[in-house]
Amino acid sequence: MIGYQQAAAIVTGALAHARSQDLPPMTVAVLDAGGHLVAFGREDHSSLLRERIARGKAHGALNMGMGSRGLAARAASHPEFMNAVTALAEGNLVPVAGGVLVRDPDGVIVGAVGVSGHLPDHDEECALRGIAATGLRADTGA
Repeated sequence: MIGYQQAAAIVTGALAHARSQDLPPMTVAVLDAGGHLVAFGREDHSSLLRERIARGKAHGALNMGMGSRGLAARAASHPEFMNAVTALAEGNLVPVAGGVLVRDPDGVIVGAVGVSGHLPDHDEECALRGIAATGLRADTGA
């Protein structure tokens, strides 16, 4: 499982990258492999739904065992299936880039990161930068 220190470092790294790119206010959620919130960061003036979107991206990655970039591809090719899965997940699945699985050095899923605040590619890049700061591996689902 991902620990608090690692999760906090992911939040810090993701938000630092957002600031270096002058992105709008961002929100970052880090969940452990069981879907529990371990660390969270919401910058001042981040819009109201950003928390739910960030958590939904991370939950979706865990729920389906793939990063949300992969979920977006599945949504494009099989929209009926993804609509059904999204309904089953009761809001805990957002099939757009920005939800990234976190794996340990052996490839075991230890958690997921969800980032929301800008375009999905930018959200995902923030997650990747945060994860890179910990020595853990990112899995976007691509």
